Amino acid sequence: MRGSLLVCGTHSDAGKSVISAGLCRWLSREGVKVAPFKAQNMALNSYVALDGNGEGAEIGRAQAAQAAAAGVEPEAAMNPVLLKASASNRTQVIVMGKAHSDATAMSYQSMKRSLMPVVLEAFEGLRSRYDVVVCEGAGSPAEINLRKNDLANMGLARVANVPTVLVGDIDRGGLFASIYGTMMLLSEEDRSLVGGFIVNKFRGDSAVLQPGLEEMAHLTGRPFYGTIPFSPGLELDGEDSLALDKPRETKPPLSRDTIRVAVARLPRISNFTDFDPLSHEPGVEVRFVRSAADLLAADLAILPGTKATLEDLAWLRAVGMNRAVSERARRGLPTLGICGGYQMLGETITDESGVESEDREIAGLGLLPIETAFEEGKILARSSGKAPAFGGAEVSGYEIRHGRVRRASSEPLFLGDGFEEGCRSGNVLGTSWHGVLESDGFRRELLVMVARERGLRWVTGDESFAAAREARFERLGDLVADNLDRDALLRLIEGDAAHSRRQPNVSRQRTADSEGATREASSPSGNGVSVPAPPRFPASERKGSI
Repeated sequence: MRGSLLVCGTHSDAGKSVISAGLCRWLSREGVKVAPFKAQNMALNSYVALDGNGEGAEIGRAQAAQAAAAGVEPEAAMNPVLLKASASNRTQVIVMGKAHSDATAMSYQSMKRSLMPVVLEAFEGLRSRYDVVVCEGAGSPAEINLRKNDLANMGLARVANVPTVLVGDIDRGGLFASIYGTMMLLSEEDRSLVGGFIVNKFRGDSAVLQPGLEEMAHLTGRPFYGTIPFSPGLELDGEDSLALDKPRETKPPLSRDTIRVAVARLPRISNFTDFDPLSHEPGVEVRFVRSAADLLAADLAILPGTKATLEDLAWLRAVGMNRAVSERARRGLPTLGICGGYQMLGETITDESGVESEDREIAGLGLLPIETAFEEGKILARSSGKAPAFGGAEVSGYEIRHGRVRRASSEPLFLGDGFEEGCRSGNVLGTSWHGVLESDGFRRELLVMVARERGLRWVTGDESFAAAREARFERLGDLVADNLDRDALLRLIEGDAAHSRRQPNVSRQRTADSEGATREASSPSGNGVSVPAPPRFPASERKGSI
């Protein structure tokens, strides 16, 4: 088969990323060569893909996870435009994996027209090399103030003729209003590309939901392709601060005690997915905190990466967290800094080129013997080495930074072939590498050290983080295969949205009860119906006006 699909959502965090990943895994298991794509992403969580020459390219973290779900290597073409909010209301624009320019919210709107050819070239390149391209939209397609020169939603769908499915999150409430309202705000031309809908995060008896699905199908003339049951623990790598507001599961400890980890919730926190592997370990509680007291009370405190190191360091001082970090060092309590957080722990940070701030030099927290200098060129690399103070554990990660760090003394944290990385002074540790906690050996040795220093009876788990992530992709693939009308989706992917709207299709599917169990039920078009009635939109909408 050949084709493409755009997965849009009624709002941010409706489940676009997760469902796109599930579609990638399902199609890959069916023998389809599939690639993810997001034309424009706005996220501070990013990843380093490698191009054909081995050079680093920065893309959104979700597209890297979707590539893993598809079983393919991530590449810059999968996210040709990445926006990273920086300091002073500026946004760094990353184009095909490289820093392109800085923009404001207003100036970027005029820039988008020039970026559309780049987006289309990347998309068509993927489409020529893969059987199917699963595209993820951005935000909502009904943001009418942003529709002009839109790159990621219906602007892409229209120019590249990509059939579209709309996802709604029923767990938040207002499902039918959000779906119908979205459709009402689309022009007739945009609306014609929407083949149907998917309900996400449903809890309860499908019989209660069914009348609403039937009425919505009647109102819009489009089917529901199915309902994804609420299934905790399947979140994809988060990309914005909304992910930090969700409760984080703490697995029961295998021994008596729990290790409490506090991550400073910096205003411009980036790559907070670095700490997902900690939650993977039994008996490790991870919290993102804003108070000095919470940071001081933790067994392990972490200063994370940030897109605005100098501004976030000023914020750290304004809320008193700097004193908590210094007190931790005085008491010998374990503290870890990653990338920007590592730079904060040093002696000085200079920014002569004005990469982040007009401040040319600022004093760090003075807890590690390092100095950082910002340069315009960004380091993008994947790295690996060993941690000599942690049993010689192998560790790998990736680098995304403008800062060049010079260590004046003290021992390095990691050693590699001809290089030294990071710094350790007592129980204060720092590294420029993101993703190091995904290395099972290093993560566990670090936590064992924390438990020992804190006098805790704590035991590591034995499941690798990579295996847990792979199992999560498999569960996502199962959710798509078991709960969506696969035949109708395949027709839609191949471009026959009109056929999907006309033809009912009875399939067997699973629906979730309130306890998360499943039962079999029959319904047209997966968990809905395909009604051949025409859309009941106002006459002005039928003419294509908004």
